[in-house]
Amino acid sequence: MLPRFVGRLGVADAVTIANAALGFVAVVVAVVDIDLAARVVLLAAIADGLDGILARRFGGTDAGPYLDSLADVSSFAIAPAVLSFVVVTDGLGIGFDVISAELAIVTAVCALFVAMAVTRLGMYTAYDVSGSHTEGVQTTLAATVLGAAILAGETQPWLVLAVTGAFCYLMVSRVQYPDLLARDAAIMGVVHALAILVPEFAGRTFPYALLTLGLAYTTLSPWFYWRDDGFSDPVDVHGNA
Repeated sequence: MLPRFVGRLGVADAVTIANAALGFVAVVVAVVDIDLAARVVLLAAIADGLDGILARRFGGTDAGPYLDSLADVSSFAIAPAVLSFVVVTDGLGIGFDVISAELAIVTAVCALFVAMAVTRLGMYTAYDVSGSHTEGVQTTLAATVLGAAILAGETQPWLVLAVTGAFCYLMVSRVQYPDLLARDAAIMGVVHALAILVPEFAGRTFPYALLTLGLAYTTLSPWFYWRDDGFSDPVDVHGNA
């Protein structure tokens, strides 16, 4: 007897499910090789954009939006929180033999990141399914910024914790973020891929470029990226992020 999903899920759904698995892989790898874990998270972000492209090309399914949000919990809520936790605890030399104040703070911030990411994903699925913008920073973007920062070597523990904490609010804020134009999404995708493939090239140029683009979009796009032509040719490169 075939599994019940045979004939009911499409190629885009398969990529979405693979995205969820990548989130788990990133968590496992984080305790061994934090740079590799960051690359896996960035790869999951590419998969998150790819499933949207495939859904538009081959058609989506009724289960697609739900699978997308569930996969994003793994890859863009839990995985980046674990990356942040590992970077901060390692950087501060926090041990696990006793519950210290520092360990409690780091755990609380990272747990709050997961909670707010899950909240944002649920709100997106319920309320932001149409239009050319979304409220709050996309979970994919938050994960991308954290992953790019790690690959760029910007791993000062308190800075990473502060950025993680800032995203806790930004993901559930009412700030409106416009979808990228297709041209800009393509540029972002190329830089994204190069940051994964050759992260150490030319002094970590591509991770730094990806980090700069991510931070620029996070801080500037709500005020300067809106188009006067009715958001012509927008692309939601973040799926249900």
